[in-house]
Amino acid sequence: MLKPDLSNWDPEHAETWDSKLAWRTLWITTYSLTLTFAAWYLVSAIAPRLNGIGFDLSTEQLYWLVALPGLAGGLLRLVFMFLPPILGSRVLVALSSGLLLLPMIGWTLVARDTSTPYWVMLALSFSAGIGGGAFSGLMASTSYFFPKRLAGTALGLQAGIGNFGIGLIQLLTPWVVGFGLLGTAALTPQSEENGQFVWLHNGGLVLIPWVLLAVLLSLKYLRKVPITANFRQQMDIFTIKHTWIMTAIYLMSFGAFSGLAAQMGLIILNVYGDFENAPDPLAFAFIGPVVGALVRAASGPLCDRFGGAIFTFIGGAGMAAGTVFTAFFLTPTDVGEFSGFLGGMIAIFFFSGLANAGTFKQMPMIFPKRQAGGAIGWTAAIAAFGPLIVGLSLTAMSPTAFFVGCSVFCVLCTGLAWFYYARPGAPFPS
Repeated sequence: MLKPDLSNWDPEHAETWDSKLAWRTLWITTYSLTLTFAAWYLVSAIAPRLNGIGFDLSTEQLYWLVALPGLAGGLLRLVFMFLPPILGSRVLVALSSGLLLLPMIGWTLVARDTSTPYWVMLALSFSAGIGGGAFSGLMASTSYFFPKRLAGTALGLQAGIGNFGIGLIQLLTPWVVGFGLLGTAALTPQSEENGQFVWLHNGGLVLIPWVLLAVLLSLKYLRKVPITANFRQQMDIFTIKHTWIMTAIYLMSFGAFSGLAAQMGLIILNVYGDFENAPDPLAFAFIGPVVGALVRAASGPLCDRFGGAIFTFIGGAGMAAGTVFTAFFLTPTDVGEFSGFLGGMIAIFFFSGLANAGTFKQMPMIFPKRQAGGAIGWTAAIAAFGPLIVGLSLTAMSPTAFFVGCSVFCVLCTGLAWFYYARPGAPFPS
C-alpha cells in the first residue's frame, strides 16, 4: 500500500489531510504518553514504602524525592516543546519512549539495595522527569495532525488517557509488589518491618516490556508531517499576551492536578498516618488522578461542541471551592474525617479534569497552527512544575495554609478565564 503524500499537509482541508494517519498517530502517541506519565509518577508510588524496607529517610527527604520529578519534568518540557517541528513525531515518540528505561531500570535496582546513596536516589528521581517532559513534545506534535474542529476531542483523549498513567502506576504498584513477576521470580523480595515480604522493585520493572513495545510501534507506524520551525522562529509565542494568560490558567488546572497527584500519598501519610487504623496511602492515592484523567478525556468532545472556555471557567470555580472544602479536613482529630478529605480531593481532581480539557481546546482556537503547538508545549512545561511547587510548599507551610493559597490562586485564574474567554462578549471567545 502506498504511503500518503504529506508534502502539502493541511488538516483544515479534506484533500490535504489523511484522517487514518492522524488517528493512528494519536493512538500510538497516546499509548506512549500513558507510559511517560507512569514513569513520571513512579517515585510517588514507591516512596511511601521505602522506609518500610530498610531505608531511613526523613519526611523532607521523601518530599524531595517525590518533588524532583516535577522539577525535571518542567525543565525538560522547556526542551521537548521545541522538538516536534525539528525531529518529527516518529523520532520524537520513539526517543521519548526509549528514555523511560532509565528511571524504570534505575528504581528496580534501588529498591533492592538499601545502601543506595541519597544522591543517587535524587538523580533517579530527576530522571523520572523525562516522562513528564515528553508531554510537551507529544501533545504539541499531535496538534499538527488534526483540524481545529477536532482539536478538543483529539487532545482531550490523548491528554486524558495519558494522564491515566498516573493512576495506573499508583494502582498497579501496590498490587505487583505483592509477588514475584513471571520470569523474574528469582529476584529476591525485600522484608518489611512487619515481617512480610514485598517485591518493591516490581514497581519499576513491570512496565519495561510495554516501553519497548512503544518504541517499536513508533518506529514502524509513525511519520513526520512537513511542519518545520527552528528554535528562533518558535520564540514568537512569548510576544503574545495570551501565552501568559493561558500559562497561568493551565498552571492552576494541570499544575494542581500533577502536584496533588504526586504528593497525595504523602499528605495522607503525614496528616492521617498517626491515627489507629490509619488509611493506607497507596490504597487511595490513585483515585483522584484516575477521576481527573477520565473527566479530561470525556470532556474533549463536549469542548469541541460548546467551546473550551466555559469548561475552563467551571473547572476553575470548582477547584476553588474544592480546595476550600478540603482545607477543613487537614487538621483532623479523628480518623473518621478522612472521608471528608478524600471527597474534597476527588472534587479537586474532577474539576481539574474539566479545566484541563477546556484549556487544550482553547489554545488551537486562540493561536495559529504552528504557534498553538508552541503554546501547548510552553504552558504544559510551566504546569509540569506542579509536583515541585506542591512538594516545596508542603515542606515550607502547613497543608491547611497551602490549600488556602491554592484557593486564592484558583479564584484569580478563573477570573482571567471568565474575562478574556468565557463571558458573553469576551474579546477572545474560545
